[in-house]
Amino acid sequence: MRQNGQDRDLDLILEEDKRQNPKNGYRVMNGSGQGSTVYRQSAGQNHVANTRAGKLCQAGGRSAQLQLWEKNPQSQRERMHSSAREAQIRYRRAMRKKKRRRQLLAARIVAVIAVVFLFCLGISGLWKLGTFFWKKEGDEEALSAMQLQEEQMILDNRSQKPLIEEDLLTPNEYSRPGEPLPEVTEIFVHYTANAGTSAAQNRSYFENLGITGETSASAHFVIGYEGEIIQCLPLNEIGYAVKEHNYNSVSIECCYLKEDGKFEEATYQSLLELLGWLMNEYDLGPSAIKRHYDSCGKICPKYYVEHEDAWEQLLKDVETYIS
Repeated sequence: MRQNGQDRDLDLILEEDKRQNPKNGYRVMNGSGQGSTVYRQSAGQNHVANTRAGKLCQAGGRSAQLQLWEKNPQSQRERMHSSAREAQIRYRRAMRKKKRRRQLLAARIVAVIAVVFLFCLGISGLWKLGTFFWKKEGDEEALSAMQLQEEQMILDNRSQKPLIEEDLLTPNEYSRPGEPLPEVTEIFVHYTANAGTSAAQNRSYFENLGITGETSASAHFVIGYEGEIIQCLPLNEIGYAVKEHNYNSVSIECCYLKEDGKFEEATYQSLLELLGWLMNEYDLGPSAIKRHYDSCGKICPKYYVEHEDAWEQLLKDVETYIS
């Protein structure tokens, strides 16, 4: 009786749901999962409802369970596609978020590196700037000290004119053009580039240029290897000695005997005396004494270009001489 009552209740439930949902089929299952198959037609279409009805009453008095099973395949595919699309959307959103996080992290790293780099660059720039000004200030102080020292040397210079033989060149366009010398700010030392020749011979060479015209060359003074000094040009006229400085300098040619170009002791001493006197005449310091080499790079005077220490010593000897 109990089983028949339960069957009737199940039939009533199925009938009622059939009227409300004619497109659905049903499966009636018990706890053991056994049952039978029921076929029915609704809305012009065949629907299959697998109803597995087993024993509704088992030992222990379990009641039947009712499960609703939709038989529409189109709805199932749509739900599957919808679920797949939602999954793809969620995946893409997650990937975009992950990408944005990576980009943000990379941007922060780049920003930190840039800040560190700019900081280091700024520190380096400030250090270099400070070093530059410190060095510049130090150089200016050193230069100022040197200038003061040289000014004092100029004031203390009482050098007298040495013994000079005046043998001026005949005016000509190649060695004595007669053009005025507007100022004297530098004194250039040369060598004759002709070992063993005397001061008189080199003076004659300048004189003959007025006849031969082979080149333009001259100097205000020539010092022989025995120490004699010959003046070839007046000090108010230019000479053809240093192209870039003919109009602001006096030039001295020095004779020599050895091929290395080193001046003889007599030549050296006469050079010191002549330089001291010219510096006194034009209120110049040792910094005004130059080699031909210092103007244009010509190896002249040879020995004192190839031996820088010898040139530095000559300048020191001039300072000692005028002190």
